[in-house]
Amino acid sequence: MFNPSRDQVRQFFFDVWAKYRAGQPLAGAEQPALDAVLAHPEYHALLDQPDRYKERDYLPESGEANPFLHLSMHLAIAEQLSVDQPPGIRERYQRLLKRYGNAMDAQHDVMDCLGEMIWQVQRHQTAFDSAAYLRCLDHKLGDA
Repeated sequence: MFNPSRDQVRQFFFDVWAKYRAGQPLAGAEQPALDAVLAHPEYHALLDQPDRYKERDYLPESGEANPFLHLSMHLAIAEQLSVDQPPGIRERYQRLLKRYGNAMDAQHDVMDCLGEMIWQVQRHQTAFDSAAYLRCLDHKLGDA
């Protein structure tokens, strides 16, 4: 899934959850997706009801976080860490992990920076700024 639609992303998470609940084996990106889902029990009931939540909109002005975006960002971060891209993210993540003692808090700090960078790209119609992304993480670490 290099450029999946909103519906494909949502169906992916519904399918991963259903396979897990049925005891079926997972493959590829399904395992890191399940790891993110399991770390967010607040999404389990939603994932049990695809007919109810597949089409739901999560508008920023309503103050609701989009659970599918949140889970997708966990997958994006896992991929970035696996290939250390941008170079240096893995080292910064390891330092956040050491600080917090758990992956979810460390990933949520990374997610704050990733979300900010995506917003900047969309707002200014520019390329993703890896240096700014790493500076944001440095700021989180108190290195800025």
